[in-house]
This record gives sequence, structure tokens and C-alpha cells, in this order.
Amino acid sequence: MSEVKGKGLERLPVSRSFHERLVSVNNLDSLGFKEWVFHPAMLFRSSYKWWGDLGRRQHPHEGLDLCFYRTKEGRISYLTGETKIPAMFEGQVMKISHDFLGKSVFVGHDAYDSNRSQLYTIYGHIKPGNHIRPGERLSEGDIIGVIADTRNSGAGIPHHLHVSVAWISNSVHLPELGWQALNDASKVMLLDPLAVIGCPFSIVPSL
Repeated sequence: MSEVKGKGLERLPVSRSFHERLVSVNNLDSLGFKEWVFHPAMLFRSSYKWWGDLGRRQHPHEGLDLCFYRTKEGRISYLTGETKIPAMFEGQVMKISHDFLGKSVFVGHDAYDSNRSQLYTIYGHIKPGNHIRPGERLSEGDIIGVIADTRNSGAGIPHHLHVSVAWISNSVHLPELGWQALNDASKVMLLDPLAVIGCPFSIVPSL
């Protein structure tokens, strides 16, 4: 990883390449990519949904949803089910689990805080590549998979990538690792992915 700011659980890992690789490997630059576009409910800790009835989430949003982007011509476009997902940092696939739109891949990184909490990145609503299995070592930028096709999910949610970044206590064992565990603030410190990836973006009230 490029940089770590602060001390202990407050330290912030910084990826200077995730955004650039996501744009590059999916040829979004050739489509005139300018910036990501977020509805407020797509952001970290939002209590509301950005799809369907726009109602309350069961838990505050554990990360960031990447879906829409603006081109240099001002057009709003969106990611598709063929969108390739690069690993944010070097690490190891720790677990793959089902989520309500696809699968989630939990990647542990070789970074620990003073309490031995480990840094994780989590990639939700994806279709992992055939080579992605627990125990697989990843280099920064390796392709984890593609965004899951949500058209037949019945949820009426566009294709999107959910990204979470967290310091997870070593008291959370692999069988427990999952979305429920991420909402246990006594064992997990979630970080704002926007601060980690440092991408250009704008926030709009409606999409």
C-alpha cells in the first residue's frame, strides 16, 4: 500500500492506484471518464438505500457503492456486469461468501495495528474469477472478478461494486467473518473508502 496515516486503529491506508486501475482495465478512459457520481445513500455510513423505495437500511452502509460516472462531455454512464475489479492492495483471499446480489470476497492484507487488528478490503456483489479461492495470494491490481449481473435478482438494483475497508480484530475467526461481523463496532473499525482511494467524484441529490 502506498501510505498509512495516523496511529493505531485510526491509521488510514491509502491506495494511489485502485481508482486508476479500475478506470484503465475497463477502458473507461476511452469513454471519456471524468469522475464518479454518487447519490448520498451510496456513501459510507448512509442510513438509506439509493434504490427501490429509498427506505432505511438495516445497518448504516458499511462502505461505498461504485456505479455511476460522469464523462468529460457531461453524460452520466454506469458500470456493467463485465466490469473488472482490481485488488486494492497486495494480500490474501480469506473468505468468499454469498451476498444478496452476488458474492463478497474478503481480502486480508499484511498490515496490522497495535492491537493486532488486520486490514481487510471487501468487494461485494461480484462474480469472482475461477482462480479466486480462499488462500489465494493477490498482488496489488490483480483482477478479482467482475461485477455480478443483478438483472434477475428481483431487487431492481443496478450493477454496482460495493467496497468496504476495515481493521478487523484477530478475535473475529474465519467462520464468523461476514457482513454481520462488520457491524460489530467492538471488533471492527470500518473506514471510509472514499478517503482510502482518493478518487475524483461529485455527489448529486438524485440519479
